[in-house]
Amino acid sequence: MGLREDLERFREVGDERRQDLKEFIRHGNLGGSGPDSIQIPIKIVDLPEFAYDQLDKGGVGQGQGGTPDVGQPVGRPQPGDGDEEGKPGEEGGEHEYYEMDPEEFAQELDEELGLDLEPKGKQVVEEVEGDFTELTRAGPNSTLDFEQLFKRGLKRKLAMDFDEDYVREACKVAGVTPREVFEWARGERILVSQAWIEDAFSDVPEDERGTWGSFEEMMENVERTTTLQRIRRDGLQSVPFRREDERYRHPEVVEKKEKNVVVVNIRDVSGSMREQKRELVERTFTPLDWYLTGKYDNAEFVYIAHDAEAWRVEREEFFGIRSGGGTKISSAYELAKAILEEEYPWAEWNRYVFAAGDSENSSNDTKERVIPLMEEIPANLHAYVETQPGGNAINATHAEEVESALSDTGNVVVAYVKSPEDVTDAIYRILSTEDGED
Repeated sequence: MGLREDLERFREVGDERRQDLKEFIRHGNLGGSGPDSIQIPIKIVDLPEFAYDQLDKGGVGQGQGGTPDVGQPVGRPQPGDGDEEGKPGEEGGEHEYYEMDPEEFAQELDEELGLDLEPKGKQVVEEVEGDFTELTRAGPNSTLDFEQLFKRGLKRKLAMDFDEDYVREACKVAGVTPREVFEWARGERILVSQAWIEDAFSDVPEDERGTWGSFEEMMENVERTTTLQRIRRDGLQSVPFRREDERYRHPEVVEKKEKNVVVVNIRDVSGSMREQKRELVERTFTPLDWYLTGKYDNAEFVYIAHDAEAWRVEREEFFGIRSGGGTKISSAYELAKAILEEEYPWAEWNRYVFAAGDSENSSNDTKERVIPLMEEIPANLHAYVETQPGGNAINATHAEEVESALSDTGNVVVAYVKSPEDVTDAIYRILSTEDGED
C-alpha cells in the first residue's frame, strides 16, 4: 500500500471519528451550522508524513553545499506558494467537520435517543385515483365485480333455500291444511311461501295422505338436510341473482397530503436571562428545529422574543437578544395565537409551540393568562423549557405551575435544563410526549 492509499484510509477514519451526536448537541458549536446543513466536528487523526532525523553532522540536508544548517535562519519566505507574488493561493484546505442534512440528522437522532415520531399529513396537495377498491351500485359493465355478485346471490340462496322433500312430507300429515303446514314451517324457521305449500299440498297423491299421524311423528322419522349438505350432494345448480346484488368497482380517491409543520419558538429575553441561560435555550431549540425540518416535507418557523411585551424576530436575532425589562410570558402566547390563526390554520398545519426561559414571570400571569392561552391554542405539542443553571430561583415558578395544571392533557410537556448535560434528555422528553390525536 502506497502513501496515497494510506492518506485516503486516514481520511476515512477521520470521517468515522466525527464527534458523538449527543456530545455535539451538549457542547459543540451549533452556530457553525445553517438551517439546511449541520456541521459536526471530526476528531482529527494525524496524517502520515516523512521526517528526517536531525544529526549533528553528515548526511543529506545537513548544511553541505550552501544548504542552511540546523537552527540557521533561512530568511523571508519566497514567492511561489500563491498565484502571484505576495498573494495567497486559491485552493481550499481540508474541512474538519462532517456535514449532514436535517433529514439525516433526524434519522440519527431517532436512533441515538430512541425516538419514533411519525409526522402527520394535513394539507391536501392533490387528489389522485388509487386502486379499484371502492364499490358502487352503478357503472360500466367492464367494472362489474362478479365475485361480489356471486357472494350476494349465494348468501341469499343459503338464507332462503329449504329442504323441499322435508316440507312435502309435512303435507302428508293426517288432517292438516296448507295453512297449518305453513305455520308449522314458520315455527321451524323454514323460509317457504304459503303459495309453494299449497302447490305441494295439491300434488300429494291421495294414497299418501295421512302417512303421518302428526308433525312430531313425521319429524322423528324423516331426516332434514341442510342447504350445505344438499350442495355437497347434488352440486350447486343455480344461484339467484338480483339487480340489487350488482356492484361495480370504482377507483378510490386518494388524497395526497403534505406533511407540513410550523414551529413557534418563544424565548424570554428579560434582564434575568443571562448568557448561560441563553446558551441552554439555543442548545435545546436548535436541534429541535433541525429535527422537525428533517421529519416534515415543509417546515416553517416563527420566532418570538418577549420581556414584558412580545415581538416577532428573525432567527438570526433570536438567540442573541437581551433586554432589561420585566417578564410577562402571556404577551408571547397572545402574539403566537394571533400569528397561528392568521397564517397557519390548525386544519392545514401541524403546530409545535416551544417556549423557554428561567420560569420567572409577573405575578399571577401564568395562572390567569398563560395556561388559558395554552389551552386555547390547538397544537400537536406545547413545551416549556426551564433554564436555571445551578437550581431554581425562589420566584421561578412558571414551569411548575404549567406542569401542575396541564401535564394530564397529553400534548403539554415541561422540561428542566440546568446544564448542557440535561439538553438531550429534555429533547427526548419533548419529542416523545406528542399527543397521537390531531
